[in-house]
Amino acid sequence: MEGLVKCSANYIPLSPISFLERSAVVYRDRISIVYGSTVKFTWKQTRERCVKLASGLTQHGISRGDVVAVLAPNIPAMFELHFGVPMAGAVLCTLNIRHDSAMISVLLKHSEAKVILVDYQFLEVAIAALNILSNTKAKRPLLVLIPESDNSYPETSNTISGKYLEYENLIGTGRDDFEIRKPNDEWDPISLNYTSGTTSSPKGVVYHHRGAYLNSLAAILLNGIGPNPVYLWTVPMFHCNGWCLVWGVAAQGGTSICLRNVSAQTIFDSIFLHRVTNMAGAPTVLNMMANAPPSVKKKLPSKVEVMTGGAPPPPQVMFKLEELGFGITHSYGLTETYGPATICTWKPEWDSMQPQDRAKIKSRQGVQHLAMEDVDIKDPVSMKSVPADAKTMGEVMLRGNTVMSGYLKNSKATEEAFQGGWFRTGDLGVKHPDGYIELKDRSKDIIISGGENISTIEVESVLFSHPSILEAAVVGRPDEHWGETPCAFVKLKEGQKANVEEIIKFCRGRLPHYMAPRTVVFDDLPKTSTGKTQKFVLREKAKAMGSLTKKNNRSKL
Repeated sequence: MEGLVKCSANYIPLSPISFLERSAVVYRDRISIVYGSTVKFTWKQTRERCVKLASGLTQHGISRGDVVAVLAPNIPAMFELHFGVPMAGAVLCTLNIRHDSAMISVLLKHSEAKVILVDYQFLEVAIAALNILSNTKAKRPLLVLIPESDNSYPETSNTISGKYLEYENLIGTGRDDFEIRKPNDEWDPISLNYTSGTTSSPKGVVYHHRGAYLNSLAAILLNGIGPNPVYLWTVPMFHCNGWCLVWGVAAQGGTSICLRNVSAQTIFDSIFLHRVTNMAGAPTVLNMMANAPPSVKKKLPSKVEVMTGGAPPPPQVMFKLEELGFGITHSYGLTETYGPATICTWKPEWDSMQPQDRAKIKSRQGVQHLAMEDVDIKDPVSMKSVPADAKTMGEVMLRGNTVMSGYLKNSKATEEAFQGGWFRTGDLGVKHPDGYIELKDRSKDIIISGGENISTIEVESVLFSHPSILEAAVVGRPDEHWGETPCAFVKLKEGQKANVEEIIKFCRGRLPHYMAPRTVVFDDLPKTSTGKTQKFVLREKAKAMGSLTKKNNRSKL
């Protein structure tokens, strides 16, 4: 076709920066951020602050492609950095606030961050990390302190003020006429997110502007987020950039209710005080809400849409929250897919099903969202799709514009992840006849007992249905005869009692005997900062127990 031209009139690189630019005009006087009882900004103010933040960073030597790290909870500064850093042409690296100083020093060295912005609560950890970094002869990044919003400090930290460049001073030195550095190419990096890993092999997942833009819009759709939402920040903004909803909420001119600390009390209080419309959280957050004391847990004044991801939410948790007025949507994704990648899209014909059957369907991971090109369950060796029979297991694989650019400085891991032209998740699942996928386990979590595959997710679902159990996780315990047997780690609800024999009997009444736990341990479950159970810790505990059956004493299932 002749006479066509690609130019600035018809092509501009996609970037979520444009969401803020638009909202600052369309929603200029609407509230953008609320934090505590003293902090409120409008969208016009938020844009002005982000522009000056970008300018301030460039005055301290930040150039295109430089990494700017941040160690902070869900506070206004964390929200602003998601726009201010890209506006400077730089790459935002949000660090997990539960990391220790050793891990932070490793990530700062690996990312080559030029600046690190640190919330006062985590200053000691950051200083220790910088000291470790100095011992490696790596260049220390500039430390910028983020005080509490009212500039107050804990009594133990009265000597902090004046020692470091402070966040508000950084913004104050910026120019309000700074020319925003938009990406030259929409594939330019916008953020760097580290996956949970060891200090010896951190995996830095790189997102580009195009993927962030597309996944933000997809997240709005799959969360049911309409114009002017009131969004409660219970998902850490450091986790996949808040599942891309920092940018997504901006696209809809929403109000972000920032929470430094998340508890059932702060969640319910915030919902009633601010008339929250949307929120998200890992199943552990939902579990905490569902099992809150009656004095905290109240029927909602209006419906609140909740997106959850990770492990499937237990049916009992969904029932309790739906009775209170929450609408639950189940999503699935990874750091490598900008957070949410699939959605269990609900069909009207499922409304008439029995509650238990509805819950089973809702716990499926579903189908790809609108910005993801494809999801499939494949044989990882032949790369052939498995039959859609809800039985044949394969690896969950994804491809599309919302898959990461790759792992920073790790070509080998990137090539392995993309082998065969798909992103290999390492998760095992099945495909139902209607095309919806359902996760069965992480490939490393599946238990093989006597040659049979046992899905820990299925066993955990049964354990969660026990009236006395608050939390449960199942791992394989080494066994001389069976190879492995299921070992359940269980935390009981407050004031509840149950013994090992009772729980095993309960499971055997609802599962094939070989799938039922043969070991039950009562203990608190170790968690990551995003609420996921650290199964590698539990596997080590199970391994230390030794074999349940001895070769000269083979018990029968």
